[in-house]
Amino acid sequence: MREPRPWDGSDPRLFQLQEKINAYLSFALDGEMNEAYPAFVGKEVSLRLDCIALPDERTLDFIRIVREQIGYQGIKFEVKAGTIEVVPGQAGCACGASHPCGE
Repeated sequence: MREPRPWDGSDPRLFQLQEKINAYLSFALDGEMNEAYPAFVGKEVSLRLDCIALPDERTLDFIRIVREQIGYQGIKFEVKAGTIEVVPGQAGCACGASHPCGE
């Protein structure tokens, strides 16, 4: 999934993200992915969201909830902001340092 806009934590933006996630999960979990890509049957499923900027705190809270919920089904959810992997819950920037990438 791609999000080319900066995050604003608004209700409409979070709803759009939720709808996007639901669409991808539905494709994977309802059997459509297996039909379209039979070579991937039985493989691990993960979602990845590529975005241009680090998500705001409200969006990070939402991502934490999504990760927890889909994790129960064995699905990983990665978020990449530029070249930084976003790990909700870590202090400082998304890479865990006090400033982006240890600067």
